[in-house]
Amino acid sequence: MRQRDDMTFPFEEYERRLRELRERIAERHMDAVVISDPENIMYLTDYQTTGYSFFQALVVPLEDEPFMITRKLEESNVIHRTWVEITRPYPDTGDAIQMLVDALREFGLDKKRIGYERNSYFFPAYHQDCIHTTLTDGKLLDCFGIVEEGRVCKSPMEIALMQNAARATEAGMQAGIDAVQADVTENEIGAAISAAMFRAGGEPPAVMPYVTSGPRTMIGHATWEGRIVQPNEHVFLEVGGCYRRYHTAMMRTIVLGALSPSMYKAQEIMKMALDAVHKNFQPGMTVSDADNMIRNIITKNDIGARLVTRSGYSIGIAFPPSWDEGYIVSLKQGESAVLKPGMTFHIIPWMWGVDGDKTCGISDTIHITEDGCESFFTMDRDFVVKADQGKQKLISLDKGNKNESKADKQPQHAQKSAS
Repeated sequence: MRQRDDMTFPFEEYERRLRELRERIAERHMDAVVISDPENIMYLTDYQTTGYSFFQALVVPLEDEPFMITRKLEESNVIHRTWVEITRPYPDTGDAIQMLVDALREFGLDKKRIGYERNSYFFPAYHQDCIHTTLTDGKLLDCFGIVEEGRVCKSPMEIALMQNAARATEAGMQAGIDAVQADVTENEIGAAISAAMFRAGGEPPAVMPYVTSGPRTMIGHATWEGRIVQPNEHVFLEVGGCYRRYHTAMMRTIVLGALSPSMYKAQEIMKMALDAVHKNFQPGMTVSDADNMIRNIITKNDIGARLVTRSGYSIGIAFPPSWDEGYIVSLKQGESAVLKPGMTFHIIPWMWGVDGDKTCGISDTIHITEDGCESFFTMDRDFVVKADQGKQKLISLDKGNKNESKADKQPQHAQKSAS
């Protein structure tokens, strides 16, 4: 390992992560592991790139020096960002898996017990088939999750770093709330959120903000599409701030015009669920029980709304296309995992289908402490109600014959969405 003082965390933090990984390698009676998931590679080395569509891998032997297989262009990231001293780059015209096999042979691992992340999105089946047919003298074993066992509970330094992501999240959300009004586009709201996050020190998130208005709030994970927000509608925002690839996320709801009885009930039910989280979450609680607690609160309503997903998921290091670590642990029924200090979750007691045609949400990112949990945020949870935005703006008679209203100027597909 090349000691350096310009990484995201102190060098000793990476030494600890590598040492604990090797302990797990030994427990599984393996001689080395091939790590291909970009979040896991970053967790271990501080390596990050958007070029992970090309195969890359960190090989960690039980005792010898780790080495990386990368595209030649990405080798500079290894040199300038990480403690890794040995690289085996391949050209764009080369064979990445053959380079991996050759390196395993070079370092005397080709006849050993090698773990690999079988379920990694970034080690596809055709690559796995290739290594199985090429590396015939060794034994290949699935080690999926071996790094995630260390990632699931964040260290105090990781928790402190996520506070920076939280500041970007709150700055973006506040800017989005301020930008919401009748006659603006969802794109303009998204732009305001993004600019504020970056000005607050945030970095490009794994997912850009979700901005939906009116009937589009019923579309899951919808991105903005230029729709013009109309009076008497609501806007549903979900924002994930990022700092050094660590994320925090929150949902908020803005109402233009009067707050209806149904939407008021939705607000209070979601706040009740989050209050229950902060009162009852503690180490030892199963994620299944945590989900049931939240789900029971959300389900008992007379406004037609449902919680149609899990009620929360682990959050932390992420690259596109998702900011969550839910594959590591999620709050959902039937899961036996238990809450532990250092775990971080995006808690999402959102409500789909209020009155049959509205979706709204209030969410929180928390970390589990020794005796409970704490939020990363300080922002108020109540819906933001802009009562003066409930009426259609009148077009001046002097300008009526000369200029079209903004709604008339929108593209044909946007007019259909607004109707």
